[in-house]
Amino acid sequence: MTARVIIQKYGGTSVGTPARIRKVAARIAETVREGERVVVVVSAMGQTTDQLIALAHRVTASPPARELDMLVANGETISAPLLAMCLAALGVPAISLTGLQAGVRTSGHHSKARIRAVETDRLRAELEAGRVCVVAGFQGVTEDLEITTLGRGGSDTTAVALAAALNASVCEIYTDVDAIYSADPRVVKRARRIEHISYEEMLEMAAVGARVLHPRAVEIGQLYSIPIHVRSSFKKRPGTMIVAELPMEERSRVRGVAHETDIAKVTIVGVPDRPGVAATIFEPLGEAAISVDVIVQSVSETRETDITFTIAESDLKQAVPLVRRAAETVGAKDVKASGGLAKLSIVGTGMLGTPGVAGRMFRTLAEGGINIEGISTSEIRITCLVSNAQAEAGVRALHTAFELDSLITRGKR
Repeated sequence: MTARVIIQKYGGTSVGTPARIRKVAARIAETVREGERVVVVVSAMGQTTDQLIALAHRVTASPPARELDMLVANGETISAPLLAMCLAALGVPAISLTGLQAGVRTSGHHSKARIRAVETDRLRAELEAGRVCVVAGFQGVTEDLEITTLGRGGSDTTAVALAAALNASVCEIYTDVDAIYSADPRVVKRARRIEHISYEEMLEMAAVGARVLHPRAVEIGQLYSIPIHVRSSFKKRPGTMIVAELPMEERSRVRGVAHETDIAKVTIVGVPDRPGVAATIFEPLGEAAISVDVIVQSVSETRETDITFTIAESDLKQAVPLVRRAAETVGAKDVKASGGLAKLSIVGTGMLGTPGVAGRMFRTLAEGGINIEGISTSEIRITCLVSNAQAEAGVRALHTAFELDSLITRGKR
């Protein structure tokens, strides 16, 4: 293929109504007229996925995971052909494809599947024929042709995976926000647009609550060096480029504040301090595709220790029986679980080797009367567990404390 391939992903808000689908089609047609070959990934229209899940729970309190995937995958297979129809009406040859038809092959974890491969023969043939491929995001199939869905942000992951498989020049993520911001602009009115952000920073921001892009999408982009451009579906202006290296003038110690609510904490009390115990506890969670974060183990003085970790509150019901069985196996004394928590994080590559950052964060939260229930760190992130009720106040306080309010758009002081 001689012409560049561009991947464009449009979220549920972007295709939420027939009028918006027509506007998306017009933007795609403009890209095609510029000589680009385009693969489009679409989410379900508006709140379709939530409505389908609610419908399932009206039928039964516990819908089987396979059947739920069969149901919710239909949201994207509605929006994809509608967009292809609009493109055809504009004189742009287009074809809609399901995840199966687009070659998206996944693991067998229903509702949390991971993409294992993308078979590109069909996509390349359609592009060679001069057609825009409109792919239903969020879905794929196993080796046994079982339909699976990829979980929250799954269409982002589909888009970046297709970009990697097709060696696309860029993956454009069109959404209802116009960029990555230094904090959620709905929480911090003075949050500032970030023009460039590194894969590492975006991965940390996404992992701790910045919902603009899913962490798995960023991981794939970093692994295959795919530039990712997050931009608005409704405004024609540049957004945020996610890249490997930042321009020098955009480096600062703390780049953003992120938060994620509805977190649960699980503590296993009285765990015997011997090799293999942690593996016995966490392996069943991994097999159930339950993501674990903020793992803290107390210092052992009596050959027993306590292990605390966090998960999404929505996974708590499934996780607790698994943890209790594992605790019984290793001879732990008790399992305690509670919800209603939030992760509050500061992120920035400039934090590495900069003294005083953690102290300022903890002092800021203390002065705001915000209690810390757990701490997790990486080289470029510090995360504190706080109550859901105090999360937004904490975001605003940290945004001010690290002088992000006063940064102009290009990141200069």
